[in-house]
Amino acid sequence: MASGLLPDPRESLCKLSRGGGGASRSWVSSFSNMWSPCLPGTLVPEVCGRPWWSEDLDMTRHWPWEVSLRLENEHICGGALIEPSWVVTAAHCIQGTKEYSVILGTPKLKPVDFPKGVSIPVKDIIMHPKYWGRTFIMGDIALLQLQTPAIFGKYVQPICLPEASYNLKVGTQCWVTGWGQVKQRFSANSTLTPELREAEVFIMDNKRCNRIYRKKSLIPHLVPLVLGNMICATNYGENLCSGDSGGPLACEVEGKWILAGVLSWEKACAKAQNPGVYTRVTKYSKWIKQQISNGALSGPQTSAWLLLLFWLLQPQMGP
Repeated sequence: MASGLLPDPRESLCKLSRGGGGASRSWVSSFSNMWSPCLPGTLVPEVCGRPWWSEDLDMTRHWPWEVSLRLENEHICGGALIEPSWVVTAAHCIQGTKEYSVILGTPKLKPVDFPKGVSIPVKDIIMHPKYWGRTFIMGDIALLQLQTPAIFGKYVQPICLPEASYNLKVGTQCWVTGWGQVKQRFSANSTLTPELREAEVFIMDNKRCNRIYRKKSLIPHLVPLVLGNMICATNYGENLCSGDSGGPLACEVEGKWILAGVLSWEKACAKAQNPGVYTRVTKYSKWIKQQISNGALSGPQTSAWLLLLFWLLQPQMGP
């Protein structure tokens, strides 16, 4: 568009419900109750996964679904906006019953440097029921329900969720983004970058990824480290420490960007040859959809007790 502005999301949804916009694509998760003013049958919101990028290749791309998860206004993890009131991050990012907020709409770590940035408090947190602390490797995913919905525009836009049945092929080009929070944990001389960074990666076969991490593991080889609910990505050279725990692994598929993974293993930064290991979002698409359709299932008190339990079961997060 000549103006560089995104179309009104409701207009796109209405066009889609009338049969336009490729609604038959099966790899994007559908939410029939999603801020749509149209008739039933509005399945795939056109507003997701379509960032506005300048045709000038010298300009830095913005990633409008990127979220900075804050604890007492300090960046602790990344996340991805998937709906106006919902963000996906890693479960291990949650540090007990504390007050969280998210900043979105800006590539700057300090939003005062960028007037488009907006801060929204987190209303509720839903941890995946199979997650039991950082010493375990199941269910490392959490949903953040925002206190007020994000307003979509040029710099704020959700990424699409893949359907549970979608299979991302080995070798698919994807991108990881973040402010370097993972690298900071493994290097005393490292600091968070003031500007969001991106790195090109490629999906790696899980078996090959498992062999790499197996080499120095004390766990019996009959037990795989990289499970089916995980996905690996590498650039076949440097390690990918530009990302943040909980941050998105984004892949462009048929013209739309999907959330393929959520950065889970911080140990990927320990050695240069280590691929990144992410929570495979397709394994949790149905769960995410269920939580969003029902709203926050547990009340604040229940959520608080669960978060406290998770916090007690995991080691303290340190540098």
